[in-house]
Amino acid sequence: MKIVVIIGPTGVGKTKLSISLAKYLDAVILNADSMQVYKNLNIGTAKIKESEKEGIKHYLFDICDPRDDYNIYQYQIDGRKLLDKFKKENKNVIIVGGSGLYIKSLLYDYKFQEEEINEDYNGVTNEDLLNEILKVHPTTIHVNNRKRLIREVNKIKNNNYITSDINKKVYDFIAIGLTCDRKTLYEVVDRRVDLMVEEGLVDEVRGLHRRGINSKAIKTGIGYKELYKYFDGEISLEEAISLIKKNTRHFIKRQYTFFNHQMKVNWLNVDFNNFDNTIKEAINLIENKEIK
Repeated sequence: MKIVVIIGPTGVGKTKLSISLAKYLDAVILNADSMQVYKNLNIGTAKIKESEKEGIKHYLFDICDPRDDYNIYQYQIDGRKLLDKFKKENKNVIIVGGSGLYIKSLLYDYKFQEEEINEDYNGVTNEDLLNEILKVHPTTIHVNNRKRLIREVNKIKNNNYITSDINKKVYDFIAIGLTCDRKTLYEVVDRRVDLMVEEGLVDEVRGLHRRGINSKAIKTGIGYKELYKYFDGEISLEEAISLIKKNTRHFIKRQYTFFNHQMKVNWLNVDFNNFDNTIKEAINLIENKEIK
């Protein structure tokens, strides 16, 4: 069984490469985009169209309602259940997406808290609480604000991971990243957002807004949160589209930071003039590079 992970920002060809490699390896495709798990979030998430699947079986797409709060712990359970099944069948798997923590929690030794934590931390000092937070991320919470410190520690334990060794692999895999120079990448992003608008992104989001869906996915999803501001009368449509492009560029920077620090990725510069060259490079990596 081979597991190939394809990562990269929107518009660089992840979907096209995933289909080509799935055909070459006789593999199935497993989604690793935190937004593409939701039904009816199609254009804004750049979800693969039925016409693009070419008969390849796709998993973990469209598995829950946008009102649901599907989280990384549930993704890990669903994803590993599939990987274990395919491993028994000796079936190759292509994992494609840009949600770094989803990918890492699936493939590395991340252990999550199954039950909600809501402790009061009697006997634990404020300094200890602050240190627990600082282990995960910087904070502006003052050391004397115990109520906020407790709330943040509980939030971390409920929403983040508890792990024995986040650098220990659970499955062997090779990660292939698609990239290009930053100027070209931003031009690709801008064109992609414009194309999404042409394909009906505004109508897609309008439908969600009219149904009163205001879940976590909508509040955090790029392309959705900005247009909700437009429908709520806070900004113009032009401002919303500009904000989508801006937020996408910022997200891409965070993606690169995560993958460059958290995983070993084999980066390929995309040949937009002849994508077959990129496909050949990826196949060469899979066939000739030792998986580490």
